[in-house]
Amino acid sequence: MPDVKIAPRYRADITAGSLKVTESRRIADLLINQVDAAGWSDAITNRNILQAKSPATARRLAQLIRSRLETLGPDIWKLIRDGQGEVAIHATFAAAVKRSPLLGDFLALVVADQYRRFGKVLTNRMFSDYLDGCRERDPLMPEWTEETRFRVRSSVFQMLAQAGYIENTRSLKLQSVHVADPVVRCLTANREDYVLRCLQVAP
Repeated sequence: MPDVKIAPRYRADITAGSLKVTESRRIADLLINQVDAAGWSDAITNRNILQAKSPATARRLAQLIRSRLETLGPDIWKLIRDGQGEVAIHATFAAAVKRSPLLGDFLALVVADQYRRFGKVLTNRMFSDYLDGCRERDPLMPEWTEETRFRVRSSVFQMLAQAGYIENTRSLKLQSVHVADPVVRCLTANREDYVLRCLQVAP
């Protein structure tokens, strides 16, 4: 029997960027149209549809977004590509949550608890304590440097701000969020219970 390599639950690859809604729309379009490898390369590298500064950056960003979107499916891709305002934002956020349990569990464990306690803000200390708890829940999680921990926190807070859960990355003030109905219906229909639970933490 071949060895099965178990991956850590929590990975730092979330540091590669924020939600990137505009770029996610373009990647969703490629996925919906089932573009082949040659077409993908042409779109990302030659036509530079993501408007990246270099071909290498374009490929990296495309891979990041594709890995998020492929965790869900065509129904969400259509909401990302065609949805307006919060629909596209929340659909993109749903894909980010599904791809990164580090983000999802922070919502489900820490952010949800703050809402329950009628807390007003998140803090850097809360996130630091959360990361320490992640290591207890996931023994395979690598030891991260302070720089990596900072970058992870920065990315998570940036996404929470873009999705409307906090006012901005300076105040970290919690806000009430109503997840866009089309996104809720799509996740419910596809039985994405974990993602729904993470997104619906706000009162």
